[in-house]
Amino acid sequence: MPFCRLNMHRFFVLPSWIEDDTVTLSGSVAHQIRDVLRLQAGDCIVVLDDSGWEFQVELTAVGHERVSGTIQRKVLGQTEPRAKVTIYQSLLKSSRFEWILQKGTELGVVEFVPMVSDRCVIGSVDEVSQHRLERWRRIILEAAEQSHRARLPRLHAPVLFQQACERARRADLALLPWEEERIMKLRAMLAQPYRIPSRVQGKTVVIRRPFSIHVLIGPEGGFSGREVDQARRYGITPVSLGPRVLRAETAALATAAVILYQLEDM
Repeated sequence: MPFCRLNMHRFFVLPSWIEDDTVTLSGSVAHQIRDVLRLQAGDCIVVLDDSGWEFQVELTAVGHERVSGTIQRKVLGQTEPRAKVTIYQSLLKSSRFEWILQKGTELGVVEFVPMVSDRCVIGSVDEVSQHRLERWRRIILEAAEQSHRARLPRLHAPVLFQQACERARRADLALLPWEEERIMKLRAMLAQPYRIPSRVQGKTVVIRRPFSIHVLIGPEGGFSGREVDQARRYGITPVSLGPRVLRAETAALATAAVILYQLEDM
């Protein structure tokens, strides 16, 4: 039987739902298969356990509370980018932030970190409720299934700007798009060789392809000068996205797309 993943519905499931050559689905996944898609025994789906593997499953029983199937084939997913882009997004109005999660997942972003910066509409990480985080995870899940991702992007708990800088500094490359940057262009930054500290005897090695790229994106009003200076002290490089001023949600997606394209992951 050919493994035609493009024509099959895809579902991220708990690893415990896969046992040997059988899959047992319940909850909202079973409801979608039975009541929304109206699939029947003999139909095929793809299930993913967030390990990078994809399992082609032929349904054997579609019940009221459980759906079961038999694994026909297992293949390693081919849709994950080699470059690992993390977006630290300053908190925006709800619909705009959700747009970034959805479209960023489709593009290939691997991590999202909500961030509180000086000009955010939300002034504290405590203002982000657990209900909102669950909604955001659901948006990422649905976008990952739709765009044929093999791994689920991670959604981290909200952090303050300084915490974001401390985390981003550990990446191979850390960038901060800023509308007032006049010298360093994003494309030029990506085209140059990168000097990454080696873990062997404290030496420095030169590579032309960073593995992890962390990007800090400002809120509607942009980053303050204080924040840009602070980011520089952490080794984060401000870059220009060009002569036009972009909305925050546009800047996040444009930056991710340029990075993945330049590193041949688009």
